[in-house]
Amino acid sequence: MSRIKTPTNQKVLTNVAVVRMKRGGKRFEIACYKNKVLSWREGVEKDLDEVLQSHTVFNNVSKGEVAKKADLIKCFEDSKGDQTEICKIILSKGDLQVSDKERQAQMEAQFRDMATIISDKCVNPETKRPYPVSMIEKAMKECHIAVKPNKNSKQQALEAIGKIKETLPIERAQMRIKIATPVKLLNKVKKALRKLEVTEEKEEAVDEEVTLVILLDPGQYRNIEEIVKGETQGAATVEVLNLKEVRDDEEKLK
Repeated sequence: MSRIKTPTNQKVLTNVAVVRMKRGGKRFEIACYKNKVLSWREGVEKDLDEVLQSHTVFNNVSKGEVAKKADLIKCFEDSKGDQTEICKIILSKGDLQVSDKERQAQMEAQFRDMATIISDKCVNPETKRPYPVSMIEKAMKECHIAVKPNKNSKQQALEAIGKIKETLPIERAQMRIKIATPVKLLNKVKKALRKLEVTEEKEEAVDEEVTLVILLDPGQYRNIEEIVKGETQGAATVEVLNLKEVRDDEEKLK
């Protein structure tokens, strides 16, 4: 029977995080380093060797029972028995096995991560100042926002903003961009911008070129860049001036 092996002068591995997946009526497990599974799923950790303790697929990690190759080929047909590829599938879609205490600690940490992301990306629409993390956490609890362990914090945070608006005046901090276009194409650019929810801050003409300073939701940037360049056949340029438009002359809201 194959087992996870360690040098004889070291203790048997104890810092193991098990990720489990059931497929085709069989149970498959992989042995990972603790605290690395979520980092991999969120794209923070990209080196598989920093996540997996072994590129072996097990039926039972704690007993060292290795999965049969025939079962792997049958249950993971597209991988053709490649254990590293199967490990990636289990790592991405399997269930991380943790104790109730560990699960609670992870949920609390992820809840705070979400609040921190929201605090960093959003402002009070009236004052243009960010809220402290503690106030965001309070609003999240009032809106009964629950953490989904298998979903990354950033995605959940952005989805939560809409719900938080029910109890707190909040909006995404806007991005400031500069559009430079030939005078003859100005009306075409403005017509395209009118279809979008953007705020024109400034317009300035120099010789045969006009520059527009625009405030917009960061999520609109790629769309606006494509529209402006498409409408002008690449004659207009788009430049980011500020990733976040917030007031930094005062402290955060108390």
